[in-house]
Amino acid sequence: MKVVIMTDLEGVSGVNHPDHIYSEPSEMYQYAVGRLMADLYAAVEGALDGGATEVYVVDGHHSGKNFIKEKLHPKAKQVSFAEWRELIRSGEIDAYMEVGCHAMAGTMNGFFDHTQSSKSWYNYYVNGKKTGEIGQGAQFVGAFGVPMVMVSGDLAACVEGRAFLGDIATAIVKEGIGWASARCIDLKEAEEKIRAAACEGLKRVKDIRPYKVQLPAEVKLEFFRADQCDEYCKNHPEVERMDARTVRKLVFEINSYLDLLF
Repeated sequence: MKVVIMTDLEGVSGVNHPDHIYSEPSEMYQYAVGRLMADLYAAVEGALDGGATEVYVVDGHHSGKNFIKEKLHPKAKQVSFAEWRELIRSGEIDAYMEVGCHAMAGTMNGFFDHTQSSKSWYNYYVNGKKTGEIGQGAQFVGAFGVPMVMVSGDLAACVEGRAFLGDIATAIVKEGIGWASARCIDLKEAEEKIRAAACEGLKRVKDIRPYKVQLPAEVKLEFFRADQCDEYCKNHPEVERMDARTVRKLVFEINSYLDLLF
């Protein structure tokens, strides 16, 4: 069984302060990426426990330069964004997981809740349903018949994952307190939860349906400010502008993750 694990940083265990996210290459950022590697290692172990024969991992935060190579699980193979997209399209992947997730923009007590850009994306909808990055990942892999079977992150992210995908496996490693702080659980306990959830997700892979978007899909983005929408429309005349802050497009076929974005 072949598995892909996508990672982010905001939902990693032990990460509970803005400087963990934004202050690279500070000591706090180095701590955060160390925790990222520990959470990912646990997820890979769980995937192997659950029957995975090949595990591909993707550094999904910001520029994709957060992995510490020597701390990567020896049985995991790191792939780039482009390689990840091709793997999903290949039909060879059996399951998809996300580690270190955060909730969508506007989520109460979601630690660093945002969707794509915390500076410009206010609300994002697919077929009228408010969606975040967890949903985006599930929609892309689901278009190729791959189920998203596990999510780890803060409480808000895990609740969001289940709201979109049903009874998937989750590992709650902390609880957001407002926007920029969180109450973290014991680090070893977090790793054990992630390993158990990854194993559970794979054990139940045949019971979890891929998330299929009804096509053509209406995708809408509401910006924070009208000037951000002005600038986007100037550079993307192909989209429809609905009002001062909102653009819209129709997606007739999902071939790439980027098809769902703006």
